[in-house]
Amino acid sequence: MWIPLAALVAGVLLGASIPLQIPIFYGRYLSVALLAALDSSFGGVRAGLEGKYDNTVFISGFFLNALLAAGLTYVGDRLGVELYFAALVAFGIRIFNNLGAIRHLLLAAWRKRRQ
Repeated sequence: MWIPLAALVAGVLLGASIPLQIPIFYGRYLSVALLAALDSSFGGVRAGLEGKYDNTVFISGFFLNALLAAGLTYVGDRLGVELYFAALVAFGIRIFNNLGAIRHLLLAAWRKRRQ
């Protein structure tokens, strides 16, 4: 359970320490890719806490979500429509739902241990 969170923290620290400039054109793609990764990671943590984690489901969801979000962004760029907002809103809602569920599961486990 703590390995994904430790990997997330290590990735953020590593990314913050490397001076890498991303061209502004790729900002949309990077934002949806980041949200897709966070959504999959928090979904994986939630599934692990619920005892329903499946590696195949996690990996396929990670890549399918990222590809769908990148595809929406690409099509939106071609059409001149901000389609990536759909992915941003969907991933944002799912991330907050997963974080709420993770918080409830951790608090329930903590309360159970205290009794």
